[in-house]
Amino acid sequence: MDIKELAEQVIAGNRRALARAITLVESARADHRAQAIELMEVIGKSGRQALRLGLSGTPGVGKSTFIESFGMMLIKEGLKVAVLAVDPSSSRSGGSILGDKTRMEMLSRERDAFIRPSPSQSELGGVARRTREAVALCEAAGYDLILIETVGVGQSETVVSEMSDLFLLLLAPAGGDELQGVKRGIMEMADLILVNKADGDLKPAAQRTCADYAGALRLIRKRPQDPQDFPKAMTVSAIEEKGLREAWGEMTTLADWRRENGFFDKRRSEQAEYWFGQDIRHGLLSQLEREPLKSMILGLAQKVAQGEITPGHAAADVLEALQRG
Repeated sequence: MDIKELAEQVIAGNRRALARAITLVESARADHRAQAIELMEVIGKSGRQALRLGLSGTPGVGKSTFIESFGMMLIKEGLKVAVLAVDPSSSRSGGSILGDKTRMEMLSRERDAFIRPSPSQSELGGVARRTREAVALCEAAGYDLILIETVGVGQSETVVSEMSDLFLLLLAPAGGDELQGVKRGIMEMADLILVNKADGDLKPAAQRTCADYAGALRLIRKRPQDPQDFPKAMTVSAIEEKGLREAWGEMTTLADWRRENGFFDKRRSEQAEYWFGQDIRHGLLSQLEREPLKSMILGLAQKVAQGEITPGHAAADVLEALQRG
């Protein structure tokens, strides 16, 4: 594979090349990893920057419907939209159904839209391990907005905030947990809370839920990167396409304020430092899968299971062997 040629095609906006590039960075093969690092070095020189939106919410809240309606609205305004959707993987096969393209039928047919489903591959935090690199590739390909949809497993999905400029939390009305807003975790990470399905019989419940969360947000300590009135809660209806334009207006207002006050670039620098540390951790963990450490670990695991040695003692032996190389 000619990495320089692939990079040039990605920067030129070739969708097929972009798909190939994402497949390359997601590969676990050692030779592919070396090529991916080379590709990201070339891509990084493009100088292009998109607005990165992280989107989380519980299953069934309507994330795919929201993304399709929101994406179609932005495309009509002349913007190019990329969607990186992470689906839960099977613990047995490692694969997933990856049905986002079928759920976003209209958006997937748009020329200015790119939808890429990826299996989470048992990664924690609601995103796949190489989603951050896929975001950078879409940015270099000339997309104006990149939406990162997480698996949707609950309050632990905060890793997406380490690869996005704005973090959106999508909630359903009358879910029975309106008072969960006072809890920490994912609530502290959200820049904008959107209560979806604010239509029909659910509209009054959506408005009450929105008011509950707006009150809860006032209890959270204000962050220096937020202007007045942020973070905030709003109601939207993805089906009726109501509230989407207002929500987009709030997103651009917040992003512009952070750019003007230096928080936008500072946050991206902090994220780069975070992922540097994560790559080191993943690299060290991968060493444990190689021989002779792998056989040593299996042998020690049997001794731990039989009660011949304590877990702490066994772990200390492995770390000592790892230090010796």
